[in-house]
Amino acid sequence: MNAPVTTSMPRALPAEHRDRLMRIAREVSFPQGARLFEEGTRADRFWIIRTGTIDLDMRVPGRQAAVIESLRHNELLGWSWLYPPHVWHLGAEASSPVRAYEFDADAVRAMCHEDPEFGRNIATWVGEVVAHRLQTARVRLLDLYAPYGSGVRG
Repeated sequence: MNAPVTTSMPRALPAEHRDRLMRIAREVSFPQGARLFEEGTRADRFWIIRTGTIDLDMRVPGRQAAVIESLRHNELLGWSWLYPPHVWHLGAEASSPVRAYEFDADAVRAMCHEDPEFGRNIATWVGEVVAHRLQTARVRLLDLYAPYGSGVRG
C-alpha cells in the first residue's frame, strides 16, 4: 500500500525547515474573484493558504477554463516557481476571501542551494504536490470531457 500524499506544509516538512521557511513569509490577503496568476506567466512566488479557497484552473480551447482542484488551509499554492523555466502551468483564482503566507521564489531557491537537506525536503514536498496535481488534473479532465464510461474509477 502506498503512503498518502503529503501536500500540506506542516505534514510535509520537518519542524526546523518549516520554521526556517516561515521566517521569510509575508502575510497577504486576496478578495473573492482575485486572479493570483495566469497560465504561461512568470512564477516568481508561491503561497501557503491560511484561510479561504483557491481554485486552480486550466485553459481549454473553445471552452470556459476548467477548475482542476480547490485548495484550502495549509496547502501549497504554486509549484512552478521551483522548476525552470519558472512559468505557471495553471491559473489560480480566489473563490472566497483568502489569507495566505507568500514566499519569494528567488529567496527560497537560494535557501535550497545553501542547505542541501532543506532543498531536498522542499523538492520532495513540491514534487509530491506536482504528482498529486497532475493526477487530479487528469481525473478532472476525464470527468469533464471524455465520453461517458471512458474514465477509470478506483
